[in-house]
Amino acid sequence: MSDARHPYEVLTPDVVLDALASVGLYGDGRLMALSSYENRVYQVHLEDPFEGAPIVVAKFYRPGRWSEAQIAEEHAFAAELAQAEVPVVAPLAPQGSTLHHHAGFIFSVSPRRGGRGPELDDGEVLEWIGRYLARLHTVGARRPFEHRPALDVASFGEEPRDWLLAHDGIPLDVQGEWQRLCETALARIRTAFAEARVAGVRDIRLHGDCHPGNILWTPDAGPHFVDLDDARSGPAVQDLWMLVSGERAQRQRQLGALVDGYEQMREFDRAELALIEPLRTLRLIHYSAWLARRWDDPAFPHAFPWFGSSDYWRGQVQMLEEQLEAMDEPPVVA
Repeated sequence: MSDARHPYEVLTPDVVLDALASVGLYGDGRLMALSSYENRVYQVHLEDPFEGAPIVVAKFYRPGRWSEAQIAEEHAFAAELAQAEVPVVAPLAPQGSTLHHHAGFIFSVSPRRGGRGPELDDGEVLEWIGRYLARLHTVGARRPFEHRPALDVASFGEEPRDWLLAHDGIPLDVQGEWQRLCETALARIRTAFAEARVAGVRDIRLHGDCHPGNILWTPDAGPHFVDLDDARSGPAVQDLWMLVSGERAQRQRQLGALVDGYEQMREFDRAELALIEPLRTLRLIHYSAWLARRWDDPAFPHAFPWFGSSDYWRGQVQMLEEQLEAMDEPPVVA
């Protein structure tokens, strides 16, 4: 009998091909699993191209994570962006719909797009990405999400903290120190968000998880954005800060190039720069809880064998200490 905690164990290659066949897309037998942990994603060669796509990417959503309304809203946002000629990979609509069901899974099908990761030390590349992010945000600011959540302190910081403590996710020899630092960090983050609201920062629809792995780059066409699975409402800077790394001087150069490109298309509110380190700290807390919640998925212990040890959590304590120092520093300027 299938273990209900591991729904993906029944997602065999035959089930994947049968799912595609159920919407009139027939694979020729060539199927490859792509890197994805939250969902399961497969590249499939078709016997006959669909809307010009000989190769498609089938995405099987993790059961129970998003409601159908939330997934449909993700697809609608992607379609709205594509219509505005923002370079995103939007789902196809075989049989007139982008959202499909098979064997207990919700799945979608998208055209395969090639590309490599962007070169983030190249100012021209960052400027190009900045222009397209501004166009994405121009569309995102037109209306709010109705079903998808917001990126806020409660959902990205407080709830993950409470879950880890309630489920004994942190070894006792580290738990007290981690909890103390987490509480201090969350207090600072609440203050930063409150000050940003007073300064007029508002939420818009975002990509939500705009790290370099979710941007495919080609020399001729530039960037295009993939994987809107984490699309949610939040401040615009959420889609910029994950593209900035390194020492402070390097981060300032990268951010400057991004914002230079951004402001060719849309105004950027400098008050949002004060949220970069608070957002980074929220992601740090949320990431640990995400790994802990997914530990019953066999893919996670295999991919993250270092997670959960006392050494891991001591590393998290050190990173929280560093983030508290970073939040005390003046924001990086653009």
